[in-house]
Amino acid sequence: MKVKNIILGQKVAEAKVILAKQFRSEMTPAEAILWKRLRGSQIAGMHFRRQQIIAGFIADFYCHEVALVVELDGDTHESIADAERDAVFTGKGIRTLRFSNAEVYRDLPDVLKRIQEALTT
Repeated sequence: MKVKNIILGQKVAEAKVILAKQFRSEMTPAEAILWKRLRGSQIAGMHFRRQQIIAGFIADFYCHEVALVVELDGDTHESIADAERDAVFTGKGIRTLRFSNAEVYRDLPDVLKRIQEALTT
């Protein structure tokens, strides 16, 4: 399910744009590992963006074509903030998949398989 105009036309604070650019240039090791496999439409031919601003939140990875956000959670994520973000995304018709950094390190093939399943269902 494609989400209509979720990116274009949204009002974004300049500080948020600067922060997203900083996050893109300073990816965590787990994000860098996953990005190497998501970039260039390598999974199911789907295009991902990294550190995409959506409704004031910065999503780690976003596939607009199927309205899917992929989040990697390390020690700095708070469950209340994550729940709020997920609720906003759900309200906009966006699904969220969450993985821990440990899952990316321990079992990247399984993470990729679950992302591919989400892209094709």
